[in-house]
Amino acid sequence: MTIDHRASLSTLLDTRYSCRAFLSKPVPREDIETMLRMAQRTPSWCNSQPWEVVVAGGDAIERLRAAVYEQAASGHLDPDIPGPAEYRGVYADRRRGAGYALYNSLGIARDDYARRTEQMLENYRFFGAPHVAIVTTDKALGTYGAVDCGGYVATLLLAAQALGIAAVPQAAVAMAAGAVRRELGISDERDIVCAISFGYADESHPANTCRTDRASLDDAVRWVEE
Repeated sequence: MTIDHRASLSTLLDTRYSCRAFLSKPVPREDIETMLRMAQRTPSWCNSQPWEVVVAGGDAIERLRAAVYEQAASGHLDPDIPGPAEYRGVYADRRRGAGYALYNSLGIARDDYARRTEQMLENYRFFGAPHVAIVTTDKALGTYGAVDCGGYVATLLLAAQALGIAAVPQAAVAMAAGAVRRELGISDERDIVCAISFGYADESHPANTCRTDRASLDDAVRWVEE
């Protein structure tokens, strides 16, 4: 029997979405290990495989949830990797569009800044997920290590989807690097890249009806042949 790999990958890409409301039901350890083992196949510069991942669940994630939320709510952010200096042009448009799509799914008016802030802070509660993976890179590898970790994140998200596990990548959590580092004992030699919260989706929650679009090839690709 011939396996249609193209169709399989296309289905995973088309059906995956960023889950923002989870059931409390934990994922079996065997499935988590399978997901992580699949992600280990991610290609990297010189096969350096710079990612190291800390997976928190149980009581540990509850302590981490409280600490990260407290830091974020205080307004004190201390990312290891600086966020974008500015979103401009089409990137600002896409960012706004993603935000509006989420707010619309939740019935939050564009001028309801209190509810928008409340929803933003849900990032630091990991949207109720029973597990979170903190992705780190060797600080000395700089941009190249972070790029490799981005590939790892993409692979992990597709592995999760293949296993029926819902997930959401979160740069926001890395903005509270101090709390993450203290709670999980992460070395100062590691940069915290992002978090991936995962579990089983609460399909009844309106946040999980939110979908974003993608730019066309004409917008993303320039061909040079002559």
